[in-house]
Amino acid sequence: MACAAARSPADQDRFICIYPAYLNNKKTIAEGRRIPISKAVENPTATEIQDVCSAVGLNAFLEKNKMYSREWNRDVQFRGRVRVQLKQEDGSLCLVQFPSRKSVMLYVAEMIPKLKTRTQKSGGADPSLQQGEGS
Repeated sequence: MACAAARSPADQDRFICIYPAYLNNKKTIAEGRRIPISKAVENPTATEIQDVCSAVGLNAFLEKNKMYSREWNRDVQFRGRVRVQLKQEDGSLCLVQFPSRKSVMLYVAEMIPKLKTRTQKSGGADPSLQQGEGS
């Protein structure tokens, strides 16, 4: 099964994984944060990560039922991971501005606060964001 065709960088199992915990400023390095706390985002979701990656032109897909192994909270908000394609079939980069997984994580963390679901607190399409309103 380890033939050259099966290990192509364009195979979905070779895409990089990004869990929301990697970008969460509420987490410590020991709990799984992978970027500096100054650049991290408050409670990002896998859907937001996928939205940002897709918007910039990266090939990204969401795996909703995956959990980060260090995540103790089994809540729906903390579920999911995003798989992102960094390299093409021939090994060249998909987008030149993203040479590494860290560059993707830093870009996503920078863009999540600018999403419409984050900037518009009322009237958003996501009903889970509206549960805390009205107090």
